[in-house]
Parts: sequence; C-alpha cells; structure tokens
Amino acid sequence: MRERATALLQWLVGGAVIGVICGSASALFLLLLDGATVLRVENPWIVFTLPVAGLAIGWGYERYGATVLAGNNLVLDTLHEDRAAIPVRMAPMVLAGTVLTHLFGGSAGREGTAVQMGASLTDTLAHRFTLSPAMRRQLLLAGVAAGFGSVFGTPVAGVVFALELVAIGRFEALALVPALIASFIGDLTTRAWGIVHTPYPVVAHAELTPRLLGAWALFAIAVAVTTVVFIELTHGLKKLSERRLRRLPFRMFAGGLAVVGLWQLAGTNDYLGLGVPTIVRAFSDPDLPSYAFALKLAFTAVTLGAGFLGGEVTPLFFIGAALGSVFARAFGIPIDLGAGVGLAAVFAAASNTPLALSVMAVELLGVQVMPHVVIVCALAYALTGRRSIYSSQRTPRWKAIRRRTPAAAA
Repeated sequence: MRERATALLQWLVGGAVIGVICGSASALFLLLLDGATVLRVENPWIVFTLPVAGLAIGWGYERYGATVLAGNNLVLDTLHEDRAAIPVRMAPMVLAGTVLTHLFGGSAGREGTAVQMGASLTDTLAHRFTLSPAMRRQLLLAGVAAGFGSVFGTPVAGVVFALELVAIGRFEALALVPALIASFIGDLTTRAWGIVHTPYPVVAHAELTPRLLGAWALFAIAVAVTTVVFIELTHGLKKLSERRLRRLPFRMFAGGLAVVGLWQLAGTNDYLGLGVPTIVRAFSDPDLPSYAFALKLAFTAVTLGAGFLGGEVTPLFFIGAALGSVFARAFGIPIDLGAGVGLAAVFAAASNTPLALSVMAVELLGVQVMPHVVIVCALAYALTGRRSIYSSQRTPRWKAIRRRTPAAAA
C-alpha cells in the first residue's frame, strides 16, 4: 500500500513538473519555428544557403552532439534497455538544429524535436532524483507524451502515441497516469504561453456504405505503398550517403544541394519546411496538383536522409492529406474527408501507431472522421509489415513473420 501511494505521488508530481517543462519547451520551439518560417518565406534567397547551413549544423553535431545523433531512436533504446541518462544537451541541440533546418528550407517536421526535448529534460530530472528504473521509464514516456501532445495541441493523442510507440502491438499501460497528467498539463502550458495551433477544418459527416468501405480498402493499399516508399527511400538515402560521405557535415552539404536542386525544379516554395498551408489547402482545393504528395515525399526523404534535424510527422501529414485529396476526387469522396483520413493514415502506418493517429484525427478534425480514419489507419498499418521510420521500435512476432523457405521447412 505504501509503495503504491509513493508511486502515485511520483506520478502526480513528476507528471505535473514534466508537463510544465515540456510545455514551455514546446512553446519556445514553436515560437522560434514560426519566426524562422516567416523569415524564410519573406526572404526566399535564404534557401540557396541550405548547403552551407548543413555544413555548419553537421560540424556542430559531429563535434558536440555525437552522443545524441540517434535522435528518437536513442530515446527508444533508452526505454528498452535502461541505458545511461539521455544527455541534457540533446534538448538545446535538437531545438537549434531543427529551427535552422526550417530557416534554410529543409523539409522536416517538429514531432521528433518535441519528443527528444521532452525525453532529454525528463531523464535529467529522473537521474537528479535517483528514481527507480521502472519509474524512470514511466516518466520518460510521460515526457514523450508531453512533447508530442503539446507541440500539436493534441493531448489525448500524445498519451496514446507515447504508450503505443515503444513496441509495435504492445501498449505501455503502466505509464498511463503520468503520461496523461504530463500531456494535458504540457498542452495547457503551451497554450498559456500564447501559442495558437494551426486550425484544421472540421470534416463533414459521411455514412459508411459498402462502396465507401471498399474505397477505403483501396486507399489503405495506396497509403501503405506510399509509406513503404517513404521509409525505404529515406533509410536508403541515409545509408548511401553514409557509405559515400563518411563525415556528417559533408553529407548534409550534399543533401542541401539536392534540396536546392529539387526546389528549383519544382519552381515553388510549397515543399519547403513544414508545408502547413498546403496541408490546409488539401482539404478544400480540387486543383491541388495530383503529384504534390510525391514531391513532398522526395523533398523530405532527401532532407532527413542527409541528416538534417526535425521529424517526420508534419511532412507525412502533407503527403497523406495530398494523397487523400487526390484519391477522394477520383472516387467521389468528400475532399475534406479524404484529406483528413490520409493525413492521419500515412503517419500511422509509418510509425506503427494507428490508435494514436486515429485519436489525433478526432482531436484535429472532429468526431465525424470516425470510423473512416480507424479503418484506413489499421489496414495501412497491417500492410506496411515490419517497416518503421523508427528503427529502434521492437517488432512482435506476427509483424516480423517471413515466409518459410523449403530449406527452412525441411
């Protein structure tokens, strides 16, 4: 009884403190990110300096941040193996690196930064107060929840994402209470700092009919294929660049050149940075280019494959929303519904978190997106197999199963 009371007290106090710290960190990050985006939009010539920025960022990480280069995978490995404390320097370094990536035009997201800041700051507190390994793990998950929930303004999704993320198909229910407290307080703290999140349109209600169900099954296949292409291309480019250019600054310089080249070929700024205006546009514009999702995929894979900082969520929102808009127009589905389902489903499949993204879709787009988003997220998640943007996710037996060869059968 005494141990349970102690654990509850640690959950309550720890979750509240983590929420305030992570929510404040997210507020600072979003403020700086918005300023960097505005500066780049008003001065597009800055994008031409992305290769030089990559050289400088890469040098800084190579010299001072070698221990935190693994990013989200370091957080996952720590959760799995009870490693040494996540360096506190991860928080300021990933913050600065991501803001600079966006300032100079790299196509990246923000969830990776928020999650890594939350985990780094939380682990520093856990070691300062010499918490038990079990409590440390639970509060680390609370930090992940607070970072994710506060940066997007979706506290419930933040909780589910943290508990669903660590191992595919397994839910970390023991961390529910601290994650819940941290995520909601983190979101309230971010809003208290005056941060206003991007408003997405509330999608219209659509009756689930056999025809629509069949269309969603086809869309899930399209989502899975797109997701697999993104994961394989991003990981493939990363491995290729590491083989050809052993030092990170040179890899980022080359990646910056490639992004600038893509930018010039595309002839538009739409695929730089987060791409939020195009995401919102996908919900209503029937003239959105049908190839928009493919171009954003290429920009993001090159940016992240070269080692630039950020995350995958918002670019994958862009890819999913644009893909969903194209599919909806082709199959007579309301554009806003197709874009909304696609927005959630591509990242759900890429991160193996279908429950979290279904919840997130409801928080962002309204309850009318149900049950459509759950159907597509679940099917796309199953179809992508063992792949993940997070290589340190643990894979259960059913998702890792391979066809037995005749020799193995013998």
